Amino acid sequence: MHEMTSLSGVLLDDAALSIEELARACDVEPDWVVRRVRAGILGGEPAVQVTEWRFRSHDLLRARRLLRVERDFEANEDVAALVVDLGDEVRRLRARLHALGLD
Repeated sequence: MHEMTSLSGVLLDDAALSIEELARACDVEPDWVVRRVRAGILGGEPAVQVTEWRFRSHDLLRARRLLRVERDFEANEDVAALVVDLGDEVRRLRARLHALGLD
């Protein structure tokens, strides 16, 4: 694997990343992104060709969470997706409880 430069910063919701930009931001190969999009565990606005997929800030956050679970726990992509989905659901439920004043 060749050396990659990580990107950091804040993405605006209307900004879109290419596969290469998302991969660079996560410090992974573009194939890592493609495999997860095709498996349905990472978003991406589909286009005619794979190289034209565009990713939003929430996709970058999800990709980083997936990668963290895969690396930290040596989990496969399906297990990582389940862990990330459950974490997202816990955050949604906590926000809902907070909005209702039940936290």
